[in-house]
Amino acid sequence: MQLHHIANADVASSSGRTIAVLDPSDGQPFDEIQRGTPEDIDAAVHAARQCFDSVWSRMAPVERGRLLQRLSQKISEHAEELAAIEQRDCGKPTRQARADALALARYFEFYAGACDKLHGETIPYTDGFSVLTWREPHGVTGHIVPWNYPMQIFGRCVGAALAAGNVCVVKPAEDACLSLLRVAQLATEVGFPAGALNIVTGYGHEVGDALARHPGIQHISFTGSPKIGTLIQQAAAERHCPVTLELGGKSPQIVFADADLDAAVPAIVGAIIQNAGQTCSAGSRVLIDAMIYEPLLERLGRAFEALRVGPAAMDLDLGPLIRQSQQQRVWDFLSDAQVAGIPLVAQGTVVDEAPETGFYQAPALLRDVPPQHRLAQKEVFGPVLAAMPFDDEEQAVQLANGTRYGLVAGVWTRDGARQLRMARRLASGQVFINNYGAAGGVELPFGGVKSSGHGREKGFEALYGFTTLKTVAIRHG
Repeated sequence: MQLHHIANADVASSSGRTIAVLDPSDGQPFDEIQRGTPEDIDAAVHAARQCFDSVWSRMAPVERGRLLQRLSQKISEHAEELAAIEQRDCGKPTRQARADALALARYFEFYAGACDKLHGETIPYTDGFSVLTWREPHGVTGHIVPWNYPMQIFGRCVGAALAAGNVCVVKPAEDACLSLLRVAQLATEVGFPAGALNIVTGYGHEVGDALARHPGIQHISFTGSPKIGTLIQQAAAERHCPVTLELGGKSPQIVFADADLDAAVPAIVGAIIQNAGQTCSAGSRVLIDAMIYEPLLERLGRAFEALRVGPAAMDLDLGPLIRQSQQQRVWDFLSDAQVAGIPLVAQGTVVDEAPETGFYQAPALLRDVPPQHRLAQKEVFGPVLAAMPFDDEEQAVQLANGTRYGLVAGVWTRDGARQLRMARRLASGQVFINNYGAAGGVELPFGGVKSSGHGREKGFEALYGFTTLKTVAIRHG
């Protein structure tokens, strides 16, 4: 049974209740986490505030950086252990789980080096005055981390918050807590002061809501759905608490007739099957120049038919979805498409070794998807790719921007002028040209526009959101 991690101690919930942890590969319980309460959140926030006032805010930035670097090294040493935890808890194939563990180490390495490089400025002003700015931490930051990439998203938001001088209270998704609880233990082992990093597990409507409303939380970072993001933003607005929101996407990959299809095809497939399609930035729409629509669909269809889905430990192309309700959600989208007469081009195979009680979904490629159908408008969060043709650049832009989301877009073309035109015109927080995801670099700012949220995580840009700017004007004339 797993416990909360508060003030460097593993503690039980005040509720005395637990939540079963299921293995998505077979649907069976194998552990328990604490069902947290608002009282548990209050205890964590109190511990964080004590740490901030007495230790963390007085620590030199270079010393914070050394702690983060030690944690990065410790995570690297335990990467296989963390990958094994993530594999079973989230259903990730071994390669993906290992990549997530190594990315977590890289985030803390990056932010360790940033701790003493967050500078202010001097501002030329009226004679007799010296004016300068300081970047100061908010204090206690709250982090609500989703289940699809717990280690990576923890790294990019908690790493940045700590580097900026904040202390953290983290609420992981109830479906994916185990790796983060272990990371908190590793942080204690490398010398983090009690209260710098606290984790409270439980349901969103109980502890997530309590965290968003707690008066001691001075900034909130949330990754999840637009619906829950709205509720969190509303709760935070009641006390004027700033928030960073990353709320998913319906990201297009736009393929022009002059594209290098040998490079594009594996990237398009990989962008929708990674983590079984349960990725905010998944390339879930492929918009194809009408001149190459049929031949590209043929190539994509062959690639989809070769895909295999199975238990995480088999390390196939895809593992299971996270839970039964997510599996049902994907089934509902595919059923709607069938009723609407949307043609299925190809799908992968769930291997015979996959237990019937697991949450599996074969990746599916559909064609001629009407732009206003829910399959083209709403986030499926599963391995379903919607293809549609376009006649010219103008129509491609209209289709790409024609959803409520604006997180990521991919453009495939050899035309340099078109590359820059498209990058300017696409309503998206990130535009990848002749690639998709830039290998997940931790240095690249990440976030969305429109209903995909606001604020930025990853890279140095994230540090600004986790600080406030103070202006100091000194009269000396």
